Amino acid sequence: MPTERPIDRLLAIMARLRDPQGGCPWDLEQDFSTIAPYTIEEAYEVADAIDRKDLAALKGELGDLLLQVVFHAQMAAEQGAFAFDDVANAISDKMVRRHPHVFGEASFADAEEQTLNWEAIKRAERQAAGEQDTSVLAGISRGLPEWQRAVKLQSRAARTGFDWPGPEPVLEKLQEEIAEVRAEFARGDVAANRERLEDEIGDLLFVAANVARHAKVDPGAALRRANHKFERRFRAMEALAAAAGTPLPTLTLEQQEALWQQVKQAEREGAGAA
Repeated sequence: MPTERPIDRLLAIMARLRDPQGGCPWDLEQDFSTIAPYTIEEAYEVADAIDRKDLAALKGELGDLLLQVVFHAQMAAEQGAFAFDDVANAISDKMVRRHPHVFGEASFADAEEQTLNWEAIKRAERQAAGEQDTSVLAGISRGLPEWQRAVKLQSRAARTGFDWPGPEPVLEKLQEEIAEVRAEFARGDVAANRERLEDEIGDLLFVAANVARHAKVDPGAALRRANHKFERRFRAMEALAAAAGTPLPTLTLEQQEALWQQVKQAEREGAGAA
């Protein structure tokens, strides 16, 4: 007998978990909307494993993400909408269709020209599906993390020529937005001024994403790095405070800042020694 494929085993496990006769009560309670947050979370776990260069963890996280696809496909199959094979065939068809230079006779001068063709194919697909939106911004998902959507909006607009000529004017705009946020804080009552602050801070973050785009830096990756750095340093502060017998919450802000600077100096010296 042929050996069972791993994907077939996974599909069978998922079907068993969703079996009304003896399946898992938790799995049976789920629907697309309740599973969606887990799907997003698992995608971030994959990105985290990649960021940490942990290939062993990446294998496990990719499995968790694959399970999410299988879970959604199983629920769709139960409704008679589509099955896992339909999902696999749909993405295979799309990849062949969008790579005519690989699977067809088309040729492109460079990656930029190929990207423009990719977008043209996507527009044609949307039109074929009956979409009436002809804007260059059409098709950008509202379900994306907002920093990612900001970059996509800016990149699409840039194709029409609506873009800063370089990073310097973007940095100047960033300073302008910081000044506007500062002015809103100066009004006094933050709670009463929340909507205006939200608007100005949103402008600030949008321009910050544009700075990252001009630097060809993924703002999500940059923020992950900043988060990791802050966590590493803060934990080191806690360790220093505990070693001195003075828990961090009992220290003044000035004492905590001194520990922060101590940790930063130790990192610099360690980097220099390396």
